[in-house]
Amino acid sequence: MIRVIEGGVTAPRGFRAAGVACGIKRRNPALAEAPLDLALLVADQPASAAAVFTSNKAVAAPVTVSREHLGQSAGMATAIVVNSGCANACTGAAGLAVAREMAGAAAAAVGCPPDQVLVSSTGVIGAPLDIGKVRTGITHAHRELSSHGSDAAMHAIMTTDPFPKSRAVEVTTAAGSFAIGGIAKGSGMIEPRMATMLGFLTTDARVAPAVLQRALKRVADETFNAITVDGECSTNDCVFLMASGASGVEITRDDDPALLEGLRAVAGHLAREIVRGGEGATKLVTVVVTGAASDADAWLAARTVANSPLVKTAIHGGDPNWGRLVAAAGRSGAAFVLDRASVAIGPVQVFAAGVPHDDRADQAADVMKAREMTVTIDLGAGGSHTATMWTCDFSAEYVRINAEYRT
Repeated sequence: MIRVIEGGVTAPRGFRAAGVACGIKRRNPALAEAPLDLALLVADQPASAAAVFTSNKAVAAPVTVSREHLGQSAGMATAIVVNSGCANACTGAAGLAVAREMAGAAAAAVGCPPDQVLVSSTGVIGAPLDIGKVRTGITHAHRELSSHGSDAAMHAIMTTDPFPKSRAVEVTTAAGSFAIGGIAKGSGMIEPRMATMLGFLTTDARVAPAVLQRALKRVADETFNAITVDGECSTNDCVFLMASGASGVEITRDDDPALLEGLRAVAGHLAREIVRGGEGATKLVTVVVTGAASDADAWLAARTVANSPLVKTAIHGGDPNWGRLVAAAGRSGAAFVLDRASVAIGPVQVFAAGVPHDDRADQAADVMKAREMTVTIDLGAGGSHTATMWTCDFSAEYVRINAEYRT
């Protein structure tokens, strides 16, 4: 049994977190308080750790350092330190040194080896990260660590996000109960292909690092890898998962249903919230592809439809333009048979067996007025393979945000 609980990333036993302001983000003169921009998540004891990272070859310094540390520590971690406001990406040897100093400062504060610290950054690409501010923030955050610190940490990792993202669940098994919690950020530059913008998950189940890694990869492919806002794969994308073992419930298999369903409940919610809060988004759209000849074809078609600017702008305008959905599926590279293909907007079938049903356009348009909607495309290839992705609409606000991001 799975039930939603409070507490976010610190709901599982054995974790404390904090979020503080250290001056990395630009301050809004209209606000009395400086924005939170550094988060620290600490396990009471060294924890099993797993991660998935961006597939972008323009990889940020924190990703390089965290990959190194997971290898050096054999999949163990004690702390995660995250800053927002500066991505520390495309910053050369100096940026790499700063990421390592960031890990070293956190390690000194919590009393663990540097390779048991994972680091992450988000914000503007190409700007130098001020290590002095980071050190000050880590000192402050260490003093503020609390088992109730998830909310502050959640706000500290945000950039253009319109709202914070958090989830926690309790999983009850025959062997006892354990918790899984998480926080995430992401609003634009989202099409992970390996992870999301930034996601941090914890559990108090006892799971060996190798098992944890395989389970995270499996769940990430179904959740964080199944979302897109704008088709852009970031330099900094990562999801970290730590397991404290404090519940006493041991998981020994990466296909354990309790672990997978619990992770899906948290990661799936966070992933959909990232899309719901996409830059300029007004609608959350579920794209379902059926009738595919292979899993690869199903995902290829779903990703093409979900990323199509013409599809996304039609959805924003409430235009039931089935032709854009057919065209996107047909150009995706997946096996596609037009005379057997179909398209539905919500429950309304607007195209079937190669024939349009424009007499149902008003019904479909009514479906598109909702904040959440589903489009279903059958590729007509006769297969049983399916894929589901989540995307959002494109609005003029997305253009405004990204046209002014650095200025």
